[in-house]
Amino acid sequence: MKKLFGLLIISIMLFSCQDEERRDLMDGPEVEKVPDSIQVLEGEFIYAADAAVLRGDTFVYGVTLDSMANVLSEKIAPLKNDDFDMIPVTVKAKIVPNPEQEGWAEVIEIREIIEIPESEKVTDTIKE
Repeated sequence: MKKLFGLLIISIMLFSCQDEERRDLMDGPEVEKVPDSIQVLEGEFIYAADAAVLRGDTFVYGVTLDSMANVLSEKIAPLKNDDFDMIPVTVKAKIVPNPEQEGWAEVIEIREIIEIPESEKVTDTIKE
């Protein structure tokens, strides 16, 4: 009887130790989810010789002048009436701190051009 009681106590101790290790693994620190820095931004785009800006309803970002900004500028050129027209666009962009510390605190790097809405051309002629 004493041997049976001793085996029972030893087995309980072994199983209880194993549960603590499982709890430690299960209660481990949760991985912090970092929000994706590449976002879909919808706003009005203007491109000048030395600067570009994307302005939305709740934000204004400077645009990094790179190849994607040049491609977007070329695509909106036919839609502009003059150099200061702002054309609505939708882009995927990465928001980064401004390395130059001049102008905006954050700038965007355009990753993908999603949409450039085609505006209807207004003409002065009347169709019959």
